[in-house]
Amino acid sequence: MRFASVIPDIPTRALRDTFDYLVPEEMEAACVVGATVLVSFSHRNVVGYVLATSDEPPAGVPAEKVQPVAQVLAPSAFDEHAAVVIRWMAHEYACPLCEAVRPWLAPGQRVKVTRTDEASPWELVREQAGPMDARWVELLDPGFEPVRNASRQRAVVQALLAGPQRLAELSATIPGAGTAVRALQKRGVVEVTSRRLVRGGEGTTLSSAAAPRPESLTRGQTEALAVIDAARRRADGSVVLVDGVTGSGKTEVYLDAIEHALAEGRGALVLVPEISLTAQTVGRFRSRFGEDVAVLHSRLSTGERYDQWDLVRQGRVHVVVGARSALFAPLADPGLIIIDEEHEGSYKQDQAPRYHARDVAARLAAERGCALVLGSATPSLEALERCREGSWRGRTWTRMSMPERPGGAVLPKVTVVDMAQQFRDGGRSVFSPPLRQALEGVVERGEKAVLLLNRRGFANFLMCRECGAVPECPHCSTALTYHERTHSLMCHSCGRSWPVRAYPDPSTACPVCGSRYMAAYGVGTQRVEDELRMLLPAGVEVIRMDADTTRQKGAHQRLLEQFDAAECAVLVGTQMIAKGLDFPEVTLVGVINADTMLKLPDFRAAERTYDLLEQVAGRAGRGEKVGQVIVQTYWAAHPAIQAVVAHDRQVFLEPELAERREAGYPPFSRLGNVTVTGRSATAVREVADELAAGLRVVVGERAGWEVLGPADCVKARVKDRTRRHVMVKCPVGADLGGLLGDCAARVKARPGVSLAVDVDAHDMM
Repeated sequence: MRFASVIPDIPTRALRDTFDYLVPEEMEAACVVGATVLVSFSHRNVVGYVLATSDEPPAGVPAEKVQPVAQVLAPSAFDEHAAVVIRWMAHEYACPLCEAVRPWLAPGQRVKVTRTDEASPWELVREQAGPMDARWVELLDPGFEPVRNASRQRAVVQALLAGPQRLAELSATIPGAGTAVRALQKRGVVEVTSRRLVRGGEGTTLSSAAAPRPESLTRGQTEALAVIDAARRRADGSVVLVDGVTGSGKTEVYLDAIEHALAEGRGALVLVPEISLTAQTVGRFRSRFGEDVAVLHSRLSTGERYDQWDLVRQGRVHVVVGARSALFAPLADPGLIIIDEEHEGSYKQDQAPRYHARDVAARLAAERGCALVLGSATPSLEALERCREGSWRGRTWTRMSMPERPGGAVLPKVTVVDMAQQFRDGGRSVFSPPLRQALEGVVERGEKAVLLLNRRGFANFLMCRECGAVPECPHCSTALTYHERTHSLMCHSCGRSWPVRAYPDPSTACPVCGSRYMAAYGVGTQRVEDELRMLLPAGVEVIRMDADTTRQKGAHQRLLEQFDAAECAVLVGTQMIAKGLDFPEVTLVGVINADTMLKLPDFRAAERTYDLLEQVAGRAGRGEKVGQVIVQTYWAAHPAIQAVVAHDRQVFLEPELAERREAGYPPFSRLGNVTVTGRSATAVREVADELAAGLRVVVGERAGWEVLGPADCVKARVKDRTRRHVMVKCPVGADLGGLLGDCAARVKARPGVSLAVDVDAHDMM
């Protein structure tokens, strides 16, 4: 007899372990680890996931009394190794076990079952995801002559003489082809077969993406590759941090390392932080590995993601490239897991399970017996500290430095422009004189430039010039951003927007005094784009790349292709243009305002500013010509900015680490953030107070532990929901997830109030 340990898909902290069910003999082949099943739980049918199987019945329960699995709904999506990581994720990130399973499921597999009537079997509801077959038509009798009036059959035969074609393609070019094909099929003239259609595997046409193999590697590349190969051969989950300056050739190291892994019959998972980087990254990988590459990211349709995911499950491809979720692809035997730009905050999931891809990858690498490679020009302070210690959670961490660019290319010269002094001297333009002159020089030489402003929209906010009122979102505690193209005010928290004249009343513009004299303050990417078009000659292309212009599918790739193909162009964008892009023609990078993140109420604000500036500076001078970087700021003396000017990380690290150590913040501690939200401010306050009191009782006098709060979040209200939070600091090696999970489970549930536990939190807002 066979038994399955199943976790019901019921997202409650009360269910902390699996339940055992009998596997009927006819289901034994399908009811394996990773399968989705239908089981009876608490007198109702529920979906569940198999996390283990055994020949032994549960202890203390006669085998005949164990309830059977009712039905297998979907085949296995993960294996025993993944099941171990799933249990670890549930504990580490204080989430229900079923929520830790969901990232590993097939794309489009919604957690719901249905059936049309009592006699029909239960079926898993899918979001239009599943295998799709294309019907192909092949000519069997080339000499067949249709009768005189069968013009459609004749056209079909003529088309098929060149070779088999998809029925959909025939129908698109020959009206009524479907009827003609059926008639020819009955006569045995053609054969119709179904072939698996794979969606979402298109490559890129960016000319700079398909980079040729270099004649030789630099010394830094050679040494890093040797360390990675040694870590892979040890097969013990060792971690290698490739700390290379921008343009030092980290991607080439990844490609060679994957080539060595493939030669040994193993695969590779490659994660990139931005979807906008996927097109270039896929182009480079396909130029080396052909069609042995699958792509997974959220801009693909559900069906496209399913096809790419299924290619991996079938073992037809061995290299997976994608964003954060690609980590959970069902690659059977990875030799390498690579996380490019590992410092990026986008690797932290903001919904349950709130995992960090870097730490899950480290646990997965240890379980799979492969190596984890982290790459960045600005490694996170956590990664640097683990490398300094030499190990973390029993695994070796090694830092490899790549301080030079290949081919003699040099790092760009960085110039800081003090905008406060510019203002005192009468300057009122978005572009300071040095930046304006540099842009004009780029145009004269027919080169390209990149301008960064990490804020979309036309202006940060509108303000009444008579009473000083600033329109705020009526549903969130945030000021509205002005978008000139649509003449609207938009909330970047909830996404709602209002026409300027209609906020909040159609007859007025100011929400307080009714004045129509509303002035735009601050700068957004729309305004930079508009002023560039007025500043530069008509033949220069100005391309804007932000969340507004990249909403549509394929927009990232289309805009980058447009920039790549232009003779002379300026790319304006938010942080999505700051990393990973490799255009040798870019000789100028301008930062419109380096202070947009520097003054946020977040202990990581300075680190994020340094990372962003260093990354975007690295987009310049990647070809034969020397690059130039101009940074506009009101805080020119800040260590983060001075470190970018000197290309010396220590200028930033020394004061930053001293502050973090004194305040007890990561990387010298772990930080948990529990957010309580609800429509009732009173209920939210009660739950937050109860949670904080419970945490203080459990923490007690433990050394290195501290409970902060409860307090209002920086964004105290979003989408009409009040938000309060409690923070917990603890030593680096402490079991933070276990403690937070236990305390959260003991809090009395209240209708309409939700509680989100974020372990190793990155978002303090």
